[in-house]
Amino acid sequence: MLDSPAPSGTSIHRWLCSRLPSEVEAATRRLAASPDVRHIALMPDTHWAGNVCVGSVFATRQLLYHRAVGGDLGCGMAAMRLQASAELFRSEAAAARILWGLEQRVPILGHPRQRLPTLPDLPACSCPSLDKALARDARAQFGSLGRGNHFLELQADPQNQLWIMVHSGSRSFGKAVAGAYSYAETAVESGSTLGRAFLNDLAVARAYARANRREILRQVQELFETHGISSEPQTLIDCDHNHIQAEDHFGRTWWVHRKGALSAHAGEAGLIPGSMATASFHVEGRGQPASLCSSSHGAGRKWTRQQARKSCSLKQLRREMRGVWFDQRRALQLCEEAPAAYRDIRAVMRAQRDLTRVVRELRPVLVYKG
Repeated sequence: MLDSPAPSGTSIHRWLCSRLPSEVEAATRRLAASPDVRHIALMPDTHWAGNVCVGSVFATRQLLYHRAVGGDLGCGMAAMRLQASAELFRSEAAAARILWGLEQRVPILGHPRQRLPTLPDLPACSCPSLDKALARDARAQFGSLGRGNHFLELQADPQNQLWIMVHSGSRSFGKAVAGAYSYAETAVESGSTLGRAFLNDLAVARAYARANRREILRQVQELFETHGISSEPQTLIDCDHNHIQAEDHFGRTWWVHRKGALSAHAGEAGLIPGSMATASFHVEGRGQPASLCSSSHGAGRKWTRQQARKSCSLKQLRREMRGVWFDQRRALQLCEEAPAAYRDIRAVMRAQRDLTRVVRELRPVLVYKG
């Protein structure tokens, strides 16, 4: 951990596995100079993403920096164990059957009209326009995965037992919430009418994102049940990594902003994925005060998507993915998500040994991704 004071007096704590690029340093200095920002923690997967970098955690007393956490509010991870061994995927035919089933049950972008999902029961938004946006977007997208780094993986634990891991969020509704407040100042008072409305809509987006992950898990459970394989609901782990919430730290209550960072209070369960071809980890938080009880949310990008498309060939992707089943028809698209585009997850985990305790390590067996 590296500590450094900012000129504004804001404390900055860093858990790094490599030197930060200049644009990340500059963005962090701008954040430290922002009104009411008093504590910043940078996770080992920190990478540039505009004014507030992915992997940033910061605390304020009164102000809500609603733009800081991005549009995919409540984006996160969920995992559940299956009563099956990874030996299930010894053959290409077995993997193809499951990939086909996932494609039928868990669309990447949205549902065909003949398969509209059953919508979740959620709290009301702060205004009718957002209620309409939620109803519209959920009809098309609830239970869908999304593109980019969102994924569904089947992973094997050290006992070769299969687990499901899902990475998805609030889909278009989270972006609608972010857009509804885009006219507002960079930060709003938490106790103001606007601040209370945003916190309400953020809570709805987080609940929707959580329900979306649960629906995806339910569809995967039903798919495996058709093959005579049960799941273990009591093993469910669910966590999100794009949010703002009130928490007690240093003897006071703060608004903790996490953009691409996991809450890691003492004993809190979490999920930290690597890349498509590397290990993922189930963890427990250690409650490190200087990190605002946070940890990385993954390996973190090393290359931008554009750099990955230029640098990674199909031949390289297939070499890196050796031993992991995936849909070869999407290979060209997946080059931007190639393992080489991400940091070394083991280096990330070493850098945050005082933030999390590893409960189990898992290896990818099958990847379903857009």
